[in-house]
Amino acid sequence: MPARGPWLLSLLLVLVLSGAAGAADFLGPESCKGCHPAAYEAWMQSKHARAGDSLAPTQQKDVRCLSCHAPDQANQGVSHVTCETCHGPGQHYSPSYVMKDAELARLVGLVDPSEKACRNCHDASSPSLKPFNFVESLKAIDHWSAERAGHKTARAEAASTEPAKKK
Repeated sequence: MPARGPWLLSLLLVLVLSGAAGAADFLGPESCKGCHPAAYEAWMQSKHARAGDSLAPTQQKDVRCLSCHAPDQANQGVSHVTCETCHGPGQHYSPSYVMKDAELARLVGLVDPSEKACRNCHDASSPSLKPFNFVESLKAIDHWSAERAGHKTARAEAASTEPAKKK
């Protein structure tokens, strides 16, 4: 009969390290700012960036409140809803060579937020006074349209300032 000790020890080590690595996968919102300054500024102006601040002192200790207002506090030490709350931990998709390939970025962890993901917090049991309308709420947190327009403008300007190629 083969020795199970080393095999089980290896499996246990992998499981423990993968759990510890999960917290390390979060980089924090500042890490997004360099490549996505418009998105970062839009986030900074959003209610998500101040979600933890909207809680009363007793609510700041209530796990039920923190699960939505500061869902990544244990992983990031950030008491707000951050980029990675919606887009997933960025360690593996944040390098520029990965972000240039949308399919690769998604394969290694970039999440495209969905209505279902938003409704984890914006649901009927939340103490919000008005019903959650996904389409309208998406417009309110839009941080990609202006950025996309900025990228297109920057590319167009770069193309217009390049010297003409000689034939």
